[in-house]
Parts: sequence; structure tokens; C-alpha cells
Amino acid sequence: MTTERNADTRAIVTGGAQGIGFAVAETLVNEGCRSLALVGRDEAKGERAADALRAKGADVVFIGADISDVAQCQRVVTTAVEALGGVNALVNAAATSARGSLTETDEALFDHVFATNVRGPFFLKQGVVRHLLERGAPGSIVNVLSVNVHCGQPFLAAYSASKGALATLTKNTANAYRANRIRCNAVLPGWMDTEGEDMVQKKWHGAGDDWLEKAEAKQPMGKLVKPREMAGLVTYMLSPGSGVMTGALVDYDQNVSGIFGG
Repeated sequence: MTTERNADTRAIVTGGAQGIGFAVAETLVNEGCRSLALVGRDEAKGERAADALRAKGADVVFIGADISDVAQCQRVVTTAVEALGGVNALVNAAATSARGSLTETDEALFDHVFATNVRGPFFLKQGVVRHLLERGAPGSIVNVLSVNVHCGQPFLAAYSASKGALATLTKNTANAYRANRIRCNAVLPGWMDTEGEDMVQKKWHGAGDDWLEKAEAKQPMGKLVKPREMAGLVTYMLSPGSGVMTGALVDYDQNVSGIFGG
């Protein structure tokens, strides 16, 4: 069902060319959003994604950037504000899930994971919050985390730690700026069916083309998390319809944290 709950939203969406980011951006447009900045590293893919949303009537700019670089994060916010005439929403969906256990992770891998998953979102949030404070305007930020915040597999040591750091930053931001009507929430998805996950399964786990079918057959609800289904939760959090909701970390998974498995 179509809703206009995001008609006044002007958003920056990182990782917006594919997967979770694009699903969120498309849902925003379907909910009335007409001003969007998509952020990603692949210019060709980004422009294709932007064109698809422009065809739906949205004013969309693609900003090519590597969010692990602080200067590029700052450029993203400046460019988006100028192109859209201001922003009031940010979705931090871009991330790396590079593999490495505690004993396998070297300094370079650790720094790459934290630069992409923590430092980038930190400085993007900083830029957006400063912009909102200067205008005296309300806003909403949603961070896409992971259920690995609760622990994570051994081969995701740095990744899990980085998402845990961003979870704390979500609550810290929510607390710091609630009196300014700037809200910050997070969604913690479980195992997802995305282009990025397909690459990860084949690169890191030697999976075949049928990995998704096999994985979904073992899930309680018979499927992995679908970005288009989860996107509505993210856009709800962004919208004024979510009211005073801030500092929330919401699991989006069919496996319940804390249960005891045999």
C-alpha cells in the first residue's frame, strides 16, 4: 500500500546503489520522498540506480565516495546539502563484512573494517547533525547494524566489534540530540539475501550458485532476510510517523537472541 509518510524526507543513503541501501531508497520514493542522495563507490552502478529512481519522479543525485575516508564523508554531506537544498535524514547502510577471526585479523584488516563500519558513519552523522543544528531543524538517522552485535561468528571478530561500536554510537547520538528533535535508531538484520552476500559466500566460503537455496532450506521461516521487506522498517524509523522513537536497536531476524539451542 502506498503511503506519503516520507513526503518531506530529504535523505542521504549510503550503499544506495544495491542491496539494503537501494531497497531503502526505492521504498522512500514509493513513500513520497522526492529528494535523495545515493552514495557508493561504483559510479556506473550508482547512476543506474539513480536513473531507476528518477524514473519514479524523484530528484536523485549519485555521489561517488569511499566512506572509509573522512574527507570523502564530509564531501558527501556538503554535496548532498547543496544538491538537495538541505537534508533531514541519513541511512548508514554501506559496510564491509570482511572475514577474520581474532587470531587471523591483522592490523590492516582491522583498520579497514573500522574505518568503513564506524569511522565513516561517525563523520557522516557528524556532518548531518551539524547541518540540522545550524538550521534548527528536526531529523532522523538510521544505522544498519547486524545481529552480530550480540556476539557474531568467530570469523567475524572485527566486523562484530565494529557493529557493536556503531550500536553504542546510535544510542549516544540519540541521547545527545533528542532535545533538538534529532532521532537516531538502528536495525539489526540477520543473514540477508543480497548481491554482497552472494559475493561473500562465493569468495570466502567457496559456495556454489545454489548456496541461497540450501541456506534458505535450513531457516525457520524458509528464507533469508529480504532487503525489500526490511526496508519498510527503516523508512518507518526515518519518517515523522515513528514519533519520539530514538535510541532503539531493533533485531530483524527469525532467530531470537538469547534462546538456548540444543
